[in-house]
Amino acid sequence: MTQAGPGTLDDMLVLEIEDLEVDVLTGIYSEETHLPQPLRISIRVLLDCARHYDPDAPLTISKNYMDLKHAATTALTRGQHFTLIEAVADHIIDTVFLQDEKSRHVTVKIVKLALSERHEKIGITMSRWRKK
Repeated sequence: MTQAGPGTLDDMLVLEIEDLEVDVLTGIYSEETHLPQPLRISIRVLLDCARHYDPDAPLTISKNYMDLKHAATTALTRGQHFTLIEAVADHIIDTVFLQDEKSRHVTVKIVKLALSERHEKIGITMSRWRKK
C-alpha cells in the first residue's frame, strides 16, 4: 500500500465540531448588512492518521479540537461583512488548512438560523481537498 505521511492512504482521522453558534455579519439584503446574523456552523476535518496512538501520545500527532472552534469564531474578523455564507465557509476552510499540514479535507456546514420559521435548516455545505 502507498504511504501517505505517517499512515496509509486508507488511514484517516476525522475531527469534528458540530452546531457551534456564531454571530457573523453576512447577507445581501439591506436588513442583513448592519447586524450580525446567527449562524450554526459544523466543521469536519480529515487528517492524516498516525500508525498507532499510544496512551501517552502527544497532541502533535493529532490536532487540537479548539483549532476548529477558533477557525469558526476568533479567526473570523470582527466587523468584516461576508456577502455570502459561502465566503464564511471558504474563510474557515482556509484557516484550518493554514493551521495544520495534516488536514487533508475540510467540510463546513452553515445554517442561517434567522431564516428558519419552522425549524428548517437553510444553508450550505462546502467541502475542499487540500491543494497539492
